[in-house]
Amino acid sequence: MASLVPAAFGGALAAARDASGAQHYPQGTLYVVATPIGNLADITLRALHVLQIVDAIACEDTRHTQSLLRAYGIDRPGGQLLAVHQHNEAEAAQTVVARLAQGERIAYASDAGTPGVSDPGARLVAAVRAAGQRVLPLPGASSVTTLVGAAGLVAEGGSDGNASSAFVFAGFLPTKAGERDTAVQALAQEPRAVVLLEAPHRIEALARALAALGERRITVGRELTKQFEEIATVSAAELPGWFAAGRDRTRGEFALVLHPVAASTDDGAEGERVLRLLLAELPVKTAVRLAAEISGAPRNALYETALRIRSEAGSADE
Repeated sequence: MASLVPAAFGGALAAARDASGAQHYPQGTLYVVATPIGNLADITLRALHVLQIVDAIACEDTRHTQSLLRAYGIDRPGGQLLAVHQHNEAEAAQTVVARLAQGERIAYASDAGTPGVSDPGARLVAAVRAAGQRVLPLPGASSVTTLVGAAGLVAEGGSDGNASSAFVFAGFLPTKAGERDTAVQALAQEPRAVVLLEAPHRIEALARALAALGERRITVGRELTKQFEEIATVSAAELPGWFAAGRDRTRGEFALVLHPVAASTDDGAEGERVLRLLLAELPVKTAVRLAAEISGAPRNALYETALRIRSEAGSADE
């Protein structure tokens, strides 16, 4: 893990103790600790304090976590680090549950970011909760929210700010080409923003698959929070070319945001056309519901239009 600043955290440890020491840290609790995704300075004071006071630290990679702790000036014996990764998570979770039952405090930290978000941790948390023991999350760094915050997710032509800022987290798409293409076809039907993650050796293949989405915008974040961080927004069709334009652009870890589908700007003409066809055969509510699903036009507006159409038809019959 690279850092933009020297790893001199003596003052931070003191600040963590002063800011967090008075809080209550119950025994028999699993502390889910978010760690930096690249920049060591992105650790929270509460995380530093908890990593010092717990009885043991469960971690995705004990060597990585040991290096992280030493960078902060935290010295934990190797015997206090428990390996809990994707290959042994179910079995290792039972060891953690047993130790929690004895009243120990145990932290869990994945290699980077928030545990359980495309990283091990979810099975461990589920096992601890199933055993009736407490889980206490410590929020912090996440590549997902980091990139979403920099993407400016607004559906062009849309008026509902809350709807346009919604997003779906899809994580890593399948590695096999056929399955990945099928997943991309499904993404084409998702109107909300979608957050994806990808590794460097597969990023070009993912870019070629996403190119099928044409003009839909994609924000790509490379090496987020690190020295060579790069964030760019291009159309899906342009994405393979963006990676090909720079020798270093396929290096590092990646998060991508597929922007929401642009809202329709046809003034409801298509919705009204579909609605008129349906009203000839169906009741108003059914016609409005189907017209909204087919055209994407707002249901409330279509309902008002349906009442107007029926009113006009009634006047014509008189």
